[in-house]
Amino acid sequence: MSIAHGPETVVLKPSKPTSLLAALLLHPNTVVSTTYLLRAVWDEEPPATARAALQTCVLRLRRLFAKYGISATTIEAVPGGYRMHCDTETLDLVQFRALAARAGSAGGPGEELYRLREALTLWQGQPLANVASRMLQDDAVPALEQERLRVLERVCDLELAAGNCHQVLVDLYESARRHPVRERFTEQLVEALYRTGRQAEALAEYRTVRDRLRDELGIDPGPGLRRLELAILRAEELAPAPPESAHAAVAVAAGPAAPPAGAYVPARPPRAVPPVPAFAGRDADRRAMAARLTAGDGPRLVVVSGAPGIGKSALARQTAHEVQEAFPGGVFTLQLARPDGTPVAVEEAARLMPEPAPGRRLIVLDGAAGAWQVLPLLPVAEDAAVLVTSRRQLAAVVATHGGAVHRLDVLRSAEAYALLAGLVGAERIAAEPAATRELARVCGHFPLALRIAAGRLLTRPGLSVADCAAWLAEDPPARLALAEDAGLSVPEVLGQALDALTPALREAFLRLGERAEAGDPAAGESESVLEQLVEAGLLEDGPPGPYRLHDLLRIYARWRVRTHEAAATAAPR
Repeated sequence: MSIAHGPETVVLKPSKPTSLLAALLLHPNTVVSTTYLLRAVWDEEPPATARAALQTCVLRLRRLFAKYGISATTIEAVPGGYRMHCDTETLDLVQFRALAARAGSAGGPGEELYRLREALTLWQGQPLANVASRMLQDDAVPALEQERLRVLERVCDLELAAGNCHQVLVDLYESARRHPVRERFTEQLVEALYRTGRQAEALAEYRTVRDRLRDELGIDPGPGLRRLELAILRAEELAPAPPESAHAAVAVAAGPAAPPAGAYVPARPPRAVPPVPAFAGRDADRRAMAARLTAGDGPRLVVVSGAPGIGKSALARQTAHEVQEAFPGGVFTLQLARPDGTPVAVEEAARLMPEPAPGRRLIVLDGAAGAWQVLPLLPVAEDAAVLVTSRRQLAAVVATHGGAVHRLDVLRSAEAYALLAGLVGAERIAAEPAATRELARVCGHFPLALRIAAGRLLTRPGLSVADCAAWLAEDPPARLALAEDAGLSVPEVLGQALDALTPALREAFLRLGERAEAGDPAAGESESVLEQLVEAGLLEDGPPGPYRLHDLLRIYARWRVRTHEAAATAAPR
């Protein structure tokens, strides 16, 4: 790690402030908990005075920043930890992720390749080479390397699709040698050699990797490499494959904050799983999920379902944090939905599934669009416990593989209060208990909405809880949004879920929102339609009671109708 100031570059010496700075920079613009920072700086043996010493490290960093013309407010003290403000101009990691994200929306393969190549130029040497923290070296460095390797894989895919087999051979030779169990690089190398007329070398590379996998791991190469070997033996012509949609990777930041808009987060390599900041409630669900996932026999499959924004992913991450010691083989997370809500193709998800490893593993499949996306992945994870989050209940998954479904409801009043107190600060919340309960009501007791409201309070220290609640109550769907992050926006998250429905189901949901004001929202709708809305996470079924529509969803449905009607009226004819 280094600080560049004009023509001068200062390489930081290994020290506790350097470890602290690394831990903050790994999670830019995100609240990093004090507990995590203490572990990053002192590993497993923090002294009794560690919290005071941590403040001293922050002070030393601020003085260092001031010396080199960096604002002393770059490190911000917030309830529960610290936050480091960075952008594409100040941190290479943010710039790398921004370039990778923009590559995903490029106008064509050429533009995408240019942006990804530009992103790779930002990597210089071994990451965190001058950071002494064992925890960061063991957890963060592999995660950073995975980000780079996924981008490099995509670059090689694009080069091969363009027919540039000779040009990409240097990258592939190096990558395949340095990462022999990462089969995609070997697959690309074998393809490039064969397409450049070097059939014998291509087969030799395949057999070298096959023998290594058998000797070291006791497994055979994956289906992609086996199909490629068969094609070479048959002397089949390999035409350049059309490039698939980009899947450049960015690391998952600690806590609930989403990655930069447009970025896609495929798989997280095994690493220590941090707790979700200010997580509150769901005690019974967490205990039951932990017991099933860590059970010694029987199916170890858990599905967490529920409405958009109701906290499925947060519950999965918190549970993974609490049970991670039972999984020495690692905890892996695979995102099955892109930031725009579109599902990841099954073939792509299968390629991103973690490779076999010694020891029990936990695999988290986050944001599944349906059973069709999950069922093909379970054979790959047959030796692992699997935790799936989805708006859908995935009955076909648990019916065929066993397991349990946890259907989440909104938080109870006390849990919502605790979540706000953990995020905003106990003293500030305790000063306005009645207003805090009203704020939770305005947010519909939805974790997503509560975190958005907390973000507004944290960025406006002079704003009272009562004034915040009153302002949000005037137009909750429109105002429960943080402009810099589409993942922290009620209209964006609910809009994605609604737009994924068929037109008929979408109209039915909007009708339910209108009727919910007057009484039974399900009146007049067929049972088939209602059940499909339940399955989509936008309606709660009753037995023994009637169908229910959460308050926040009802308000959103009416807002959606109102805003769309206004837009249609204003449109030119």
